[in-house]
Amino acid sequence: MAEKQPQISGYTRTDAEAGAAAHDAREQRKKKRTKCLLYIVLFAIFQAGVIAIFAVTIMKVRTPRFRVRSATFENFNVGTPAAPAFSARMNAELGVKNANFGRYKYRNTTVVFMYRGTPVGQAVLQNSRVNWRATKKIDVAVDLSLGNAAANSQLGSDLSAGIVPITSQARMTGRVELVFIMKKNKATAMNCNMEIVTATQQLRNIVCK
Repeated sequence: MAEKQPQISGYTRTDAEAGAAAHDAREQRKKKRTKCLLYIVLFAIFQAGVIAIFAVTIMKVRTPRFRVRSATFENFNVGTPAAPAFSARMNAELGVKNANFGRYKYRNTTVVFMYRGTPVGQAVLQNSRVNWRATKKIDVAVDLSLGNAAANSQLGSDLSAGIVPITSQARMTGRVELVFIMKKNKATAMNCNMEIVTATQQLRNIVCK
């Protein structure tokens, strides 16, 4: 009787396991490449979003706002409807609001105060700067004299009503410096209407466009 030869099955199992291991390794590498590609795409999208937000919020140049904030009076003199006249020293507080992410440097600026289109006083602002996202308050003294406006037929009526309408106009030019790397010229205009109440010597109804 022939002797049975022992079966050698270890090689078959080893080849199968090796094939499975190689397949798993390929799958793992494929998953890693897919994850890596996904991370790169997500990072690129994130970077694009950051740049877009930076461009829209920080790098956008906004026009500063220039306006009359308030005022008090001294040396207040009022004529009569029959002999209309008005004069006073106006201690006005002006404001320059800078909403940019960079300083605003403005040049010398002249603010003209008018009564119904006739200039009655002015103030000169020296060149200065406003810090980023801040409001600079500027105190000025303006001598108002409506003697030149006495020919205006409405002055007597305004004094009878106790309300003297005043407007202020100016054009301020300057330059915005964004994050110290970008500089852009920017001008702003003041156009404010207000009323002087002669009985109380107060300024009210300040409306700036």
